[in-house]
Amino acid sequence: MGLKIAVTVKPNAKKAQVEELAEKQYRVAVRAPAQDGKANQALIDILADHFGVAKSAIKIIRGHAARHKLLEIG
Repeated sequence: MGLKIAVTVKPNAKKAQVEELAEKQYRVAVRAPAQDGKANQALIDILADHFGVAKSAIKIIRGHAARHKLLEIG
């Protein structure tokens, strides 16, 4: 059982960044477009780097096709 966080994704951003809004709530801007799972993969890549965990340790629990997602880390 890992850490669960709520994430709002902003695809097609000029700059990739992670912004903590509140405890366990983040806004993540990714450069990838929201098509064919590219934004989801970019989200996992940037969060793995931000939290210092392996990409395989991050799972999207809810919101695969939405901007608001629930992720589990660990």
